[in-house]
This record gives sequence, structure tokens and C-alpha cells, in this order.
Amino acid sequence: MIPGGLTEARPATPEVQEVADQVRAQLEEKTNEKYEKFEAVEYKTQVVAGVNYFIKVDVGNGQYVHLKIFKGLPGQNEDLELTAYQTNKTKDDELTYF
Repeated sequence: MIPGGLTEARPATPEVQEVADQVRAQLEEKTNEKYEKFEAVEYKTQVVAGVNYFIKVDVGNGQYVHLKIFKGLPGQNEDLELTAYQTNKTKDDELTYF
């Protein structure tokens, strides 16, 4: 793995779903939407001074959002922060750095 580079896309795990769930309220506040469905389908990670998670989330009706979530290093600020997001994505849109 290249330091600072993104990993290959992998199927979402229960841990990744938990990460997405923890920023769901932040996303709903920023987009002014309430999502009935919020299912992580795949993810990539990037090691920085902590970890950036890039997660593709199925929000129902064929709509997807891409989330960029930062998790600090253990012992530092470990709160998850939604640092960026992209809406109006489809199942086939590649999860890329943004």
C-alpha cells in the first residue's frame, strides 16, 4: 500500500457500516435530508495522520452518496468527522478521492 494513497475498493464490513452510521446525522443535517435507507456497500481507506474512510452508501431509490470520514489517531481526537460528501451518485460511480 502506498502511504497516503487509497486502497482498492472492498465490500463494506459491519465496522465500516458503524463508521457510516456515526456520521449519518452530520450528513442529514448538511444535506437537509432524512435517509430511510443507509447501507454502506463498499469502501476505501487512506492512511494520513489517522484514517480517511471513503464509503459508498446506498440511500435507496437507486441513489447513492459518497462519504469522506476522518478518524484521528488513537489517543488523539478519535471522533469521526464527516469531512466531505458527494450526492446524486449511482451504483456504478467509482469511489474516488475527493
